[in-house]
Amino acid sequence: MTARQQWLGVLGAVGVLALALFAATHFLGDELFPVSVGSQAPPIVAATLDQPKQERTLTDYKGKVVLLNIWATWCEPCRVEMPSIEKLHREFGPQGLVVLGVSVDDPGAEDAIRDFVKEYGLTFTILHDPKQQTKTNYQVTGFPETFVIGREGTIRKKVIGAADWNSEANRALIRELLGIPEAPAAAVPLGDTARTIPLKAR
Repeated sequence: MTARQQWLGVLGAVGVLALALFAATHFLGDELFPVSVGSQAPPIVAATLDQPKQERTLTDYKGKVVLLNIWATWCEPCRVEMPSIEKLHREFGPQGLVVLGVSVDDPGAEDAIRDFVKEYGLTFTILHDPKQQTKTNYQVTGFPETFVIGREGTIRKKVIGAADWNSEANRALIRELLGIPEAPAAAVPLGDTARTIPLKAR
């Protein structure tokens, strides 16, 4: 075999490998690179509801703890969990938590989204992604779907479906990611002994 034939063989093998890699990435992307806990958070593509609209990306919140909720006005489970997300935002927003609600409602649904926001008294940031690019980027399989993203941009929690985001477990996670210490315990005399109870329980 000549040197030319050897090089042609190598180039052919490289071409076949590249084609196989492209096919695997294109057709099996979700399986090969799933968006899950521990993976880097994909980009979001959405805009504000105000006029003129302003594009928002995840890099706008770099270094922040982010709760990303992907939802729609027609989604009943979304309605179930929204009050608990609002409570979480009101408590931890002033301490650095960024809550982003990305609506995947159809184009032209801005008024419906505004009505939804008003109905539930939502004060966190609501964005609109009518092309559902965020849904695709995050491989969303149902609504709502929520991702808690750490300061370093890593997904720390993923929940499919409605959840109680004001639960103690979720609050503890947010406190941990924000670096908020637990409330100190207080010693309470009990006869000749003492027991400790959390201050918040007093």
